[in-house]
Amino acid sequence: MAFIKSRKHAAPAARTVSAAVLLTLAHGAAAVDAPPQQAKVNDAQALPGMQVEADRSSDYRADKVSSPKFTQSLLDTTQTIQVIGKELMQQQGATTLTEALRNSPGVGTFYVGENGATNTGDAIYMRGFDTSGSIFVDGARDLGTISRDVFNIEQVEVTKGPDGTEYGRTAPTGAVNLVTKQPVLGSGVSGTVQVGSGQRQRATADWNQSLDGDKAVRLNVMSQESGVYGRDRVKNDRWGIAPSLAFGLGTPTRVYIDYLHIKQNNRPDGGVPTLGLPGYSAPDKRSFLASASAVDPSNWYGTDQDHDRDTQDLFTVIVEHDINENLALHNTSRWGRTTQDYLLTSFMGSTANLLTPNPADPSTWTIARSLPTFKHQSNRIATNQTNLTAHVGDGAVTQDISAGIELTQETARTLGFAALNGSAWPAANLYQPNSHVRGLVYGQTGARASGKTNTAGAYVFDTLKFGERWQVNAGVRLDHYTTDFDSLVACGARNTPACGTRRTGTIVPGVNASKSDNLVNYKLGVLYKPSANGSIYLNVAQSQEPPGGNTLTLSSAANSADNPLFDPQKARTVEVGTKWDLLDEKLMLTGALYRTTVTNDVVQDPTDLQYYQIGKKRVQGVEITAVGKLTDAWAISAGFTTMDATVKTGTVVAADGSTDLAYTPKEAFTAWTTYHLPFGLTLGGGARYSGELKRGTDGAVGTPAYTKAYWVVDAMASYPVNRHVDLQLNLYNLFDKSYVAAINKSGYRYTPGTPRSAMLSANVRF
Repeated sequence: MAFIKSRKHAAPAARTVSAAVLLTLAHGAAAVDAPPQQAKVNDAQALPGMQVEADRSSDYRADKVSSPKFTQSLLDTTQTIQVIGKELMQQQGATTLTEALRNSPGVGTFYVGENGATNTGDAIYMRGFDTSGSIFVDGARDLGTISRDVFNIEQVEVTKGPDGTEYGRTAPTGAVNLVTKQPVLGSGVSGTVQVGSGQRQRATADWNQSLDGDKAVRLNVMSQESGVYGRDRVKNDRWGIAPSLAFGLGTPTRVYIDYLHIKQNNRPDGGVPTLGLPGYSAPDKRSFLASASAVDPSNWYGTDQDHDRDTQDLFTVIVEHDINENLALHNTSRWGRTTQDYLLTSFMGSTANLLTPNPADPSTWTIARSLPTFKHQSNRIATNQTNLTAHVGDGAVTQDISAGIELTQETARTLGFAALNGSAWPAANLYQPNSHVRGLVYGQTGARASGKTNTAGAYVFDTLKFGERWQVNAGVRLDHYTTDFDSLVACGARNTPACGTRRTGTIVPGVNASKSDNLVNYKLGVLYKPSANGSIYLNVAQSQEPPGGNTLTLSSAANSADNPLFDPQKARTVEVGTKWDLLDEKLMLTGALYRTTVTNDVVQDPTDLQYYQIGKKRVQGVEITAVGKLTDAWAISAGFTTMDATVKTGTVVAADGSTDLAYTPKEAFTAWTTYHLPFGLTLGGGARYSGELKRGTDGAVGTPAYTKAYWVVDAMASYPVNRHVDLQLNLYNLFDKSYVAAINKSGYRYTPGTPRSAMLSANVRF
């Protein structure tokens, strides 16, 4: 048997006849072989709960990713890729993308934002860099700074290293792709009801129904009302609906029509003052602040006016056609819209804002609620992606080719809001804040911003296999983009025009600029198979992110990477790794050494004080993962990484003056494991470790320059009451560890980790 198998358009592991067999056993439906083309992993997944009662053990291992751009199995793909499946998310009680990504070492929301620009939603850092603008759904970019729910998600795919060849403009160190649930042949209903700490109440339902022959419909719904345990008044309320329809299942031509609507009504979290944390001294000469007690981490410093109201709509049509056994066509059309309207209380514990009228009586101390953060933004995307995959040859040399074109238009529109007529909230008592206050009157200022990026991209990937042991894969992508941006701004503010004789705050023309260029990205990998179940590889790749590439915003600031005068930021990665399928392909072990170098960073020259793109940053390290089954009853998903992230050339970005990159732990570990006992009980648990984080620098004095490393341990138990109902208990932060989950740039605010909490779930299937 050849070590490098010619898979042609073979289905991934989940898309085998076994899925149809499970449906048959569970519901008496006729077994239908899954179609050969691999366009959507979810097409072949058995519905939640549609499992033979004798086999309730977990299996976290995936064979392939969903995109047809990746023609090989994960074992033979020359890149670090982690697939987080819905079963793992369900066992952990994960409901958001941020929670799901805890299964990927070194990926998280470590950064709270700047003082007047608090982050919300999925503010993800990966290998030292902000990856929030590199989130995709079914291969199409997903815009907006919202929190993404996973009720309609089959799996989350985390690709690490430059992904410019697959996706176009991306963050330097990776991307995240969410794969949605799709109709399958078979019928069934499943759902989950959850109650837990923090007044959490959540229910989801998943209904799939086969129609005439090759058609099926699927409906996923979700409703949630929840606080955040350990945080006063913060809430995450939302509901969503995701209907989908499929034609031609099991035939050469398949069509999927999907719609997603999610509405959120949240009360956001502005964080907690860092007073009393390790590393805090004082922002001024009040030395007594260095020995002051820390505030209660449950304190909330917002007001009744704080809100975060988000709406997301996605309409998608996917067409797959198998021209023959060696040639297949895949087309995705997407229209999406995300709107966000929030008011969030930010604060800055500086000399002017942190008042101590009686130093001996901390009950008199106050902190000003002086930085209301407003955002009223809508994002839209329209894209059409066409891909052709081909298998060529059956002899000693074979090729798997994937080529395509993508046409995309993205827009972002923002309206300016601000406090009016000098109004403000009253200051909050530092140790006993009261949120039931009024006083701030706000409204539109007349400021606005509008950005649009049109992109036309073309790519080709070619994987050549030489005999049983050698494989070479290469890819190149060309994107031509045009970004147009114009704005009206309030004069006299930071990075806005001077007012001259006009009143401060007068609305004047801001930036009116355009940027057009070509982006060329590439990847090249060489793979050697010492045996059929293993691979050793070398991969080099490049990605680029142009001015405005992340937010569709151009800037006139001389030090901004979004200034259209600058060239795109470039990231190049070299990765050497190995992957092994062990225990009869039940367990996959991976290990990789990587180095990513980011160039064209904007740096100020100390002599002429001008800004040039001569800066360079680098992150390098090792990443090791183990995913799958150790025995038929024992499953595991674990990963460890090191990240040596530094500024090689240019201004330091860490508050402690070192060359380290901020918000990046030097080591990170994550693990989850379950064991299925013979009498039906499943026990599980996991641990997460994050090393010390250094915050960014912005001139703040006396605040913590870093956060301490921490371990968090979780546990789970699940028991089948009968063939239709499982009860599941999750315990989080089992040892009640107090830790800093994220910190803001100045170090004045932080997000506390969630204390010990619990959740009880009933998983139902029919």
